[in-house]
Amino acid sequence: MPDVRCRSRQGSLEAALGVRGRARQWGGALQWLREASDSGVNSGKGHYTVIVSACGQGRQWHWSLRLLSGTLETRAEPDVISYGAGISACEKGRQWQRALSLLSEMWGAKLEPDVIFIYNGGISACEKSGQWQRALRLLCEIWEVRLEPDVISCNAGISACEKSEKWQQALSLLRGMPDAMLEPNVVSYSAGISACAKGEQWQRALSLLSEMLVAKVEPNVISCNAGISACEKGEKWQHALVLIREILKVELEPDAITYSAGISACVTGEQWQRALSLLHEMWEMKVEPNVISFSAGISACEKGEQWQRALSLLVAMREARVDPDVTSCNAGISACGKGEQWQRALVLLAEMSDAMLEPDVSATALESARVRSASSGRGPCRCSAR
Repeated sequence: MPDVRCRSRQGSLEAALGVRGRARQWGGALQWLREASDSGVNSGKGHYTVIVSACGQGRQWHWSLRLLSGTLETRAEPDVISYGAGISACEKGRQWQRALSLLSEMWGAKLEPDVIFIYNGGISACEKSGQWQRALRLLCEIWEVRLEPDVISCNAGISACEKSEKWQQALSLLRGMPDAMLEPNVVSYSAGISACAKGEQWQRALSLLSEMLVAKVEPNVISCNAGISACEKGEKWQHALVLIREILKVELEPDAITYSAGISACVTGEQWQRALSLLHEMWEMKVEPNVISFSAGISACEKGEQWQRALSLLVAMREARVDPDVTSCNAGISACGKGEQWQRALVLLAEMSDAMLEPDVSATALESARVRSASSGRGPCRCSAR
């Protein structure tokens, strides 16, 4: 009878751990582990891995490490799978050093990481922390231990290079995928296009978008947004607008990033009317403008010497409950300066001070605007910018 009760309790524990693990109830999982230990029930490696994974899913990487280090009584020795769950927990917690430490610890325990997801977790941890060189080193190590990288491995490596603005390395990895008998997917291309955008390589970014179509990989909003951003950095506002039209044509849903990049492209091309048209289109498409969208629109008005429109956008920002930032306020102040609306500029400057924002516009520039306004005979304007 005692054995039957023990097996029954272990069975219910196993079921509870499975449910709690999937529900990311890491606290409950740890409680069950303590109960199992107190009652003398062997938790087993399967339970052990589920609990480590549950802690990782719950962003509790430190508990995963405590389990693996043996500081909690588990009555089970960690194996390759449980180490993999711990590395995944560190990846989710952006703890790349600890992820690599677990990899080293595995080798020290003579546990060969013979499944690719172990390395993928380490590469992804490095990618999320901008450690592109270490990510590439792990990719090389995959071949050294006679494993084969998969698409996830390469995508994480490309993304690591993209985050560190290493577009040449990102493209090299992307181009090398077919040699490893791997087909790039939409994530691979999107990361490559984004890397080109950050490297101000707009031609290469658009070339990758075209290549996707040839390879029958359908671009998504993320890859198109990266292409639009590349056009913005390359001062190719016409190409950016074409891409936005293409997004709508293929019935993808543009988002705030899509329009913000397009509006910014219009700013660099000094196309304030088109910038405002895109901002208006956002509202029509029920895409809520964010601080970047508004700031770009205000900057477009500033470049077009449209101070009234710039102030109207600042008002619209507040009505949309989007707090103006340094960029939007500076653009508004500069627009007022160009329109010889020095008092409005000073009001905005005071509002920036109240919001603890550091202005880029110098007091000399504002004084210059005031002097020009006074010499024109207009006198001080007493209208608030609000």
